[in-house]
Amino acid sequence: MFKGTHHYRIDAKGRLPVPAPFRRALDERRQTSVVATLLDQCLAVYPSAEWLRLERQLEQLPAFNRAAKALSRLLVSRAADCELDTQGRILLPAALRQAAGLEREAIVIGVLSRFEVWRPERWESFLAESERLLEDATLEVAWPPPPAPSKPPLPQRKPRR
Repeated sequence: MFKGTHHYRIDAKGRLPVPAPFRRALDERRQTSVVATLLDQCLAVYPSAEWLRLERQLEQLPAFNRAAKALSRLLVSRAADCELDTQGRILLPAALRQAAGLEREAIVIGVLSRFEVWRPERWESFLAESERLLEDATLEVAWPPPPAPSKPPLPQRKPRR
């Protein structure tokens, strides 16, 4: 699992250091490659095994559903295989860096089964927008989840007279 926020520089060749905790998680899974794709305003980076699971899910979508086709086309057509080098870096393809607005500075965040690479200004904007959303009293997501209901009490017997 990937978690946390890390600040990095992308070098002149487009290589991004993978945070050490993320490298350890990849090592535990025996993953030496990842798949990067454009997602929202950032790059989403999946361990190869996780990407294969995502591909299987995409294959299960209705073949003639317009939204399902669009989702599959966008995610897969923008995807690129990236190998970790001996120094724990991945080469982010120029087209993906450009599409995500990445230049020298990058914010790398863990999001459970993937990690994301953000342009710092876009990440700050996302955070501000998300915090406003969470302050909205009409938000229908209960967090933390309410406790599980306890068993109803047994009915009380009336004493006999």
